Amino acid sequence: MNNTQTIAASQEKILELANQLAKEFSKTAAKRDREGGTPLHERNLLRKSGLLALPIPKEYGGYGASWPIVFKVVNIIAKADSSLAHLLGYHYLTVCSTFLFGSIERYKTFYKETAAHQLFWGNAFNPRDSGLKAVRENGRLMLSGSKSFCSGATDSDRLLVSAQEEGSGEVLLCVLPTHRAGIVTEDNWDGFGQRQTDSGSVKFEDVIVYEEEILRKAAEEQKVFPTVRTHLAQLMLTHLLYGIAQGALEESKVYVKAHTKPWISSDVEAAEQDPYIIQQYGEMSLNLHACSALIEKAVAEFDHAWKKEDALTKQQRGESGVAIALAKTFTVKTALHITSTIFDGMGWEREPRLISINLIDTGATPGQLAYTILLLISCVT
Repeated sequence: MNNTQTIAASQEKILELANQLAKEFSKTAAKRDREGGTPLHERNLLRKSGLLALPIPKEYGGYGASWPIVFKVVNIIAKADSSLAHLLGYHYLTVCSTFLFGSIERYKTFYKETAAHQLFWGNAFNPRDSGLKAVRENGRLMLSGSKSFCSGATDSDRLLVSAQEEGSGEVLLCVLPTHRAGIVTEDNWDGFGQRQTDSGSVKFEDVIVYEEEILRKAAEEQKVFPTVRTHLAQLMLTHLLYGIAQGALEESKVYVKAHTKPWISSDVEAAEQDPYIIQQYGEMSLNLHACSALIEKAVAEFDHAWKKEDALTKQQRGESGVAIALAKTFTVKTALHITSTIFDGMGWEREPRLISINLIDTGATPGQLAYTILLLISCVT
């Protein structure tokens, strides 16, 4: 078997594993999303799978998978469970940030220990959130304050953290064990959907940071390459949204075939034969195909930019950014369109009593309930 065949076989194995996990996650995804909380069992399945080391080079114990394969795995999981895809995507984003911002010694260490122990990384980054301060006291660096929108922080093993140094205002980047004394993850993310992304806030109370945990100060170097972290984040979210749209469309097809009745005057025996429904699903599928083409181009541009590393120019970075923006913009619109339009094809054939119970079970606010009820009334009158 030559090298190309070996890589293809390895990629096939990775995608097969991702599909197996997605199938397992799909069994409880809806129930878990209603209940919220941390998907501890499912996160442990990801740990056991070895996929947490997917983008880490083989010389450091990982799979050494290319970015197209990494994104494909996130997409596969997203079709079944968008919360877990979000957690996995942000894990890849944070662990690979050490390559963007850290020295060779730093990212080698983090890569090796992540691959060896299947460490799950969480986010306490968000440099625009200035609520966390870094202060030097008696020769030690201490963190105090909080960070918001910390996806994956709960049940993580490592946190990528950004803080503002008191006095200079410079941004400090570091990696900390999540369970270090003084770090408290809080379940205070009030989400409407995607309730298992562990995206609450993290508090830091006099948390010690050691020198070997510091990646660098954001202002120390003005190279182009580290700025592609934004590109990586947006591509992760694009594949997440694309997977949500794909999963929703496939689930709705199953529902239409099993439960939806054809329009009384359509003169067909099954809803799937209804010309109106066929037209709707054809248009939605067409948009998904367009998403796929735009995403494929964006991934290729990003992969090219990533391989340039410190030789990356502003022009190349910009071209990659435009491709990603095009893909994400169209995918966002498509995902929003599909996840609302599928109900037209599926129909609204539920008893009002059952509808009210389901709404209460979602944990929605009174305002959200009122809006949803008005939407349902408008659809049946």
